[in-house]
Amino acid sequence: MIKIDQSLVDKLKGAHSIVFFTGAGISAESGIPTFRGENGVWNKLKPEELANFDAFLRNPKMVWEWYNHRKKVIHESQPNAAHHSIAEFQNHFEEVTVVTQNIDNLHRRAGSRRIFELHGNIERNYCVNCKTYYNEELEFKDGIPKCKCGGLIRPDVVWFGEYLPEYEFDEGEKASINADIFFIVGTSAVVYPAAGLIQSAKRGRAVLVEVNLTRTEISSFVDYSFTGRAGEIMPAILEKYKLSVVN
Repeated sequence: MIKIDQSLVDKLKGAHSIVFFTGAGISAESGIPTFRGENGVWNKLKPEELANFDAFLRNPKMVWEWYNHRKKVIHESQPNAAHHSIAEFQNHFEEVTVVTQNIDNLHRRAGSRRIFELHGNIERNYCVNCKTYYNEELEFKDGIPKCKCGGLIRPDVVWFGEYLPEYEFDEGEKASINADIFFIVGTSAVVYPAAGLIQSAKRGRAVLVEVNLTRTEISSFVDYSFTGRAGEIMPAILEKYKLSVVN
């Protein structure tokens, strides 16, 4: 049985703006491997071989093979109870924002509408030369896909050494500063600058709620910390809130 503090429920009842800051842990419950942790993909492959621009220029075939494998895993995965609960919050609060480090599109598939993707989206691609977007399925039968201008097409994801998309980060930061409740779900909160949004929310006087499989570096910093599966904890928090409103 998951114990949800009544004080958190009372704070939710007085909230207007909710932000969910999510990381790989929430998607792991849908069967998508994480980059960190005991079974993280970085334990099997060197990130510098796959996730930086120079590596892509040196060996685009290898990088695309890896991302096409990841896309297949993601396409075969489904949003889990945590994704669906986060989307359902939209039915109960004036403003619900998802700021995610994930590239898997599961929040959108679950029904969340206001989403800022800090690390891109694996469903999108663009030309490295002219920046034309290619959001349809790419064809690889004739080799690595190229743009009409002749440039290589790459996944629209943020690689090591690249800046976060300015608009997505700025809007995510604004939402964090203005949040009444700021949920930190499935992230170790060690990847900056994304993790800096937690500090932004704190400065804005948001109530910080952590949901993660294990304790993290921020567990002693937040107002509430839940240890366990997001797919169990998020529905439990939402259900207790809904019952309190009815009663």
